[in-house]
Amino acid sequence: MGRRDPRVDDYIAKAAPFARPILRHVRELAHKGCPQVMETIKWSFPHFDHHGIIFGMAAFKQHCAIGFWKGELVLRKSAGDDGAMGHFGKITSLSDLPSDRQFVACVRKATALNEKGVGKPRVRPTARAREPLTIPDYFAAALAKNKKAAANFERFSRSHKKEYLDWTIEAKREKTREQRLRTAIEWIAEGKPRNWKYMRR
Repeated sequence: MGRRDPRVDDYIAKAAPFARPILRHVRELAHKGCPQVMETIKWSFPHFDHHGIIFGMAAFKQHCAIGFWKGELVLRKSAGDDGAMGHFGKITSLSDLPSDRQFVACVRKATALNEKGVGKPRVRPTARAREPLTIPDYFAAALAKNKKAAANFERFSRSHKKEYLDWTIEAKREKTREQRLRTAIEWIAEGKPRNWKYMRR
């Protein structure tokens, strides 16, 4: 049997009216695809775990986003490939979701990968054609709450953006990641690159 987390109930209840039926439906599909799934809150968003993260979901002011942790293996694409956060673009209604059958199949595939201990693939862009940076939902949400940080981040060079993204993503513990995220947003709002302490003055 899986486990439902009351914090996910609270998250859904506080979401915008349009988002609630989407989040509830996706939640049920998660349990259908993996009866042993454990719900939790990571980086302020609901996540579904079984031997590791299967996927996470988030609600914003005008859309929802869903990101599979191993999306490159489950869906053969990275989050943000279509210019939006998550793996299915900006979801504003149930009709924007893949069919129930397709979604459950994705959950089952991700579950199988976790049970086999398959790691998340590392994408190494070539020097000729670098792939666009993928901004995790939790990082984008933190930027959205700080207009100054969002504006500065947009102006940063690709390398400065990547330094901040890598720093937060590579944190092994959730608490460490949250601390780094808070510090990153603070420094970005001040217009500082990640390694500003080591720059010549």
